[in-house]
Amino acid sequence: MTTRQLGKSGLTVSALGLGCMGMSDFYGQPDDAESLRTLARALELGVTFLDTADMYGPYRNEELLGRFFKEDKTRRGRVQLATKFGIVRDPNDPSKRGISGRPDYLRQACEGSLQRLGTDHIDLYYQHRVDPSVPIEETVGEMGRLVEEGKVRFLGLSEAGPDTIRRAQATHPIAALQTEYSLWSREPEVDILPVLRELSIGLVPYSPLGRGFLTGEIQKFEDFAPDDYRRHSPRFQGENFDKNLKLVNHLRELAQAKNCTASQLALAWVLAQGNDLAPIPGTKRVKYLEENVGALDVALSPDELRQLDELLPLGAAAGQRYPEAMMATVNR
Repeated sequence: MTTRQLGKSGLTVSALGLGCMGMSDFYGQPDDAESLRTLARALELGVTFLDTADMYGPYRNEELLGRFFKEDKTRRGRVQLATKFGIVRDPNDPSKRGISGRPDYLRQACEGSLQRLGTDHIDLYYQHRVDPSVPIEETVGEMGRLVEEGKVRFLGLSEAGPDTIRRAQATHPIAALQTEYSLWSREPEVDILPVLRELSIGLVPYSPLGRGFLTGEIQKFEDFAPDDYRRHSPRFQGENFDKNLKLVNHLRELAQAKNCTASQLALAWVLAQGNDLAPIPGTKRVKYLEENVGALDVALSPDELRQLDELLPLGAAAGQRYPEAMMATVNR
């Protein structure tokens, strides 16, 4: 496994990470036994950049990783562990959620994450969503104090806009920004990536496979489980689904010509966008993890990159990536 440094922060991670959210929430019923096998296989393959958040479950995903580390005490020292705070879910109704960047809240959230994960430090601690009611300087200032105390090594932001990124960086060095970035979510190329590169901040693309759609495995709306979050996403509904499926089927044709899978081609494209980014495709199954790692062996020529740019240019996907209310919380 090759490694990459996120900006000039000094945080080195595996070139391909593992998003753990789907192991516990949003994508059908959890299977903890298979998830634990997937985590173990990830370490065997050199995938050591693990991503979670306190709101996944809520809390269940961090607890799952805590179990994983407890099974083998050597594991924690081999991984770069990222978690997040800031999305607050109602314990009585997890579908209800708010956002908090208050210093007292984030300190409480950090202590909870450390306890659930069974560790004394978090390698990369993200603010999951920006709280417009709290100046970013206050939030990042308190996050910086967690670094001084040794509870956190590096700081990150998730779905922050350019101005917020600049203000945060002026308060405390930011190692990475996490945002959705893939062949069908290329918006960061407009105003996010230029700012990150100007400030030497790394990019951690989540959903680099378009929430699984770019794998080509999903061919009809009914392929989603009844409790799958994607049933509520505009990109997977009605005419949008049909338009996006045509794009994915073209991607599959290109992948077949290259003797790789559609997911490997899509991941190879993200990896080719720069050595200052490390995508974190999520999966809860060993089979898909191994397939994703195979993307590291897929080299794309300038002509192949041009073909992909033409097939899936900025704005090619039909529909927004989130429902309207959730779109209001990103890029701010």
